[in-house]
Amino acid sequence: MTNLFNFNLENTYAELPETFYQKLRPNPVANPQLVFYNEELGKALGLNNEEMQSDEAIAIYGGNALPPNAIPLAQSYAGHQFGHFTMLGDGRAVLLGEQVTPDSKRFDIQLKGAGRTAYSRGGDGRAALGPMIREYMVSEAMHGLNIPTTRGLAVVTTGEGIRRETILPGAILTRVASSHIRVGTFQFAAHFCEIDELVQLTDYTIERHDPEVKHAENPYLAFLRNVLDRQAQLVAKWQLVGFIHGVMNTDNMTISGETIDYGPCAFMDAYHQDIVFSSIDVNGRYAYRNQPSIAAWNLARFAETLLPLLGRSKEEALKYAQEAISEFGPLYKKYWLKGMRQKLGIFGEREGDEALIEELLTLMQHYHADYTNTFLALTYGKEEDFPLGRMDEFKKWKIKWQERIKIQSETQEASNKLMYEHNPALIPRNKWVEDAIEAAVQKEDYTPAEELIHLLKNPFAHTDEQKEFAKRNYDTGTSYQTFCGT
Repeated sequence: MTNLFNFNLENTYAELPETFYQKLRPNPVANPQLVFYNEELGKALGLNNEEMQSDEAIAIYGGNALPPNAIPLAQSYAGHQFGHFTMLGDGRAVLLGEQVTPDSKRFDIQLKGAGRTAYSRGGDGRAALGPMIREYMVSEAMHGLNIPTTRGLAVVTTGEGIRRETILPGAILTRVASSHIRVGTFQFAAHFCEIDELVQLTDYTIERHDPEVKHAENPYLAFLRNVLDRQAQLVAKWQLVGFIHGVMNTDNMTISGETIDYGPCAFMDAYHQDIVFSSIDVNGRYAYRNQPSIAAWNLARFAETLLPLLGRSKEEALKYAQEAISEFGPLYKKYWLKGMRQKLGIFGEREGDEALIEELLTLMQHYHADYTNTFLALTYGKEEDFPLGRMDEFKKWKIKWQERIKIQSETQEASNKLMYEHNPALIPRNKWVEDAIEAAVQKEDYTPAEELIHLLKNPFAHTDEQKEFAKRNYDTGTSYQTFCGT
């Protein structure tokens, strides 16, 4: 195939031992039709956006053709799902290759919903349109919120129905990631591979994501610490916008520090620490409150996989691993406190800051205050427009907050600017996402989804259009449920 698309694919993952993947072609589909294409992402990847929306490109998104130089494969990995270890792998995803951009960055190009693989575990390997639209929309929202994430390049319908509880329209998402290497990839290597294969995987991942640690005194320990730091930053960013991942299994934690897998995810409306939206998380393992501790648990499993590489003896390796894991909690708290100070227009660090923040959150939970809108009310100086703003306890808190702002050397204008830059005008509210998906799936009307994506591209712009849209009706209750889509 002539390379009209500006693909610049390499296949370094395919140079690893074949234990780590199964080479296969995507399963073709009946009639792929393009419903979303991400021109901003296409441009960043160095692709020809016009050609990337042609019939030839749509055939690639549907798995009916391959881009130049592709070596399609499904990746092997394992993982703890809700605390239970199991062998997994790409049961419905095929990696086409790695696009090297004009500025020499490397990104995986993967088809999600591309059919059965050796790891499908009895599944059909397909994806329904609704969950693929959800992932496309929410990942773009996360990108707009400056949260590291995989992204969607395109969504196609397949012209085929797939069976879930009912027959649903099929779809394939073309997903882009810094890599799809997961904690679960290392668990697979540690449990099912030889030590030299674990070394090869680790060295490959370091070369891809952390090449600077090769010069460290203990490169593998420095690599572990980098992964810990990235995940501490990521989960802090989730908490700061009220994002609940919903399925924080170890196979859904990337080494790159990007958010991956938007199946049962949701955003919090009314603030509640114990909120759960995933229909399969019946015991609240992955509740909002638990996300930092679950991240630490997952990373402890990652550290276990590296034990053969960390020290000259088991005792030394264990000591290094435990010391590194113990750093996660303080790292997370540092990033979370920094983000909360920014949301409240606070510069510098003072002893009473954490208590001030926790007092506000306690009030929000007690009065079921909307998380996003409470911070917006403070940003816009319109606290009285929201129910919490009229509570005596809140008025007392506000006096303390204003006193904290006054004692910093920065101006009030600088404080206001900081708040505008860190409190989004709107988030992908669950009702808005569901309404957009319903219009697309039931009526083939993609306009609501396109409108929502447009508004979420830069949520810190605080445009009149965004503010007006943010007034739309949404359900602040906790009865909303999300589903995996598999």
